[in-house]
Amino acid sequence: MIPSDVLVTYFIACIILAIAPGPDNIFVLTQSALRGRKAGILVVLGLCSGLLVHTTGVSLGVAVIFQTSELAFTLLKLAGAGYLIYLAWGAFRAGATEIEGEKSTLTHAQLFRRGIIMNITNPKVTIFFLAFLPQFANPARGSISIQMLILGGFFILASILVFGAIALAAGTLGDWLKRSEKAQKVMNRVAGVVFLGLAAKLLLSER
Repeated sequence: MIPSDVLVTYFIACIILAIAPGPDNIFVLTQSALRGRKAGILVVLGLCSGLLVHTTGVSLGVAVIFQTSELAFTLLKLAGAGYLIYLAWGAFRAGATEIEGEKSTLTHAQLFRRGIIMNITNPKVTIFFLAFLPQFANPARGSISIQMLILGGFFILASILVFGAIALAAGTLGDWLKRSEKAQKVMNRVAGVVFLGLAAKLLLSER
């Protein structure tokens, strides 16, 4: 199956990308800081439940592409690399993220549902998975679908660990991020470098 060194590299990339400021972790941060750790954890569980939908869809779709068409694989590779470069460009240009301080009226159940809905209705997550996960899969290692499910599972695990840590440390972390625009910018730059590296790896990959 997937070699341990590949999984380690992949998991480190997942952790870095989860840490980089974005809509999901900022939402976890603000809800945790304003409504408490339980609310933040519920949002995390909702977001990661949504990732299961994307993981399943992408694992089935990519498996078909790998198995049936060299041209389709090449087009997917080029599109994925282009999207990753676009994400890198946006990360390098990004400044500090505005962190809201208004109280939310959402209940815990609504926060969980909000997390799911925010994730499964965001087409960018599917596009990102299509660009990201196939780089670490190889038909020579066996079933592509199983490999994609494993990779998706590791991505979900990284998201739970990072977002969960954000939820638990929300009070301190929220104050720090509000004060430190430099910290937010540095994380965006790190994410940009990761995106560029992934784009290069994808362009060099073979079916």
